[in-house]
Amino acid sequence: MEQDQQFLEYVVKALADHPEDVKITRTVDEMGVLLVLSVHKDDMGKIIGRSGQTAKAIRTVLRVVGMKNDARVNLKIEEPEGSERTPRRSENAGASAAPAEPYVRDTTVEDVIRDLKAE
Repeated sequence: MEQDQQFLEYVVKALADHPEDVKITRTVDEMGVLLVLSVHKDDMGKIIGRSGQTAKAIRTVLRVVGMKNDARVNLKIEEPEGSERTPRRSENAGASAAPAEPYVRDTTVEDVIRDLKAE
């Protein structure tokens, strides 16, 4: 197992409640190294973090590990089956005129003001 894969496994298993469900596949091509991470659906929030900050930090450190080994390392986090994800606004753009669901995450003051003006 390569250093980048070992590092990712160590960090993710430390964060996860179900470390036995952590699976990492590593592929190498002309673009560099791609690590594909699969975790239990209940652990997705811990791995992604608030507003994606945890995932961003993991990707940053993985790039540093890759630079030490003269490789470009990228991380893809697979969405597990049965997970409930709040759709992004762009995904809702083509939806019918049904009432909008309340925002669960990433609601800003600007979003609330815009929604109030729209009413």
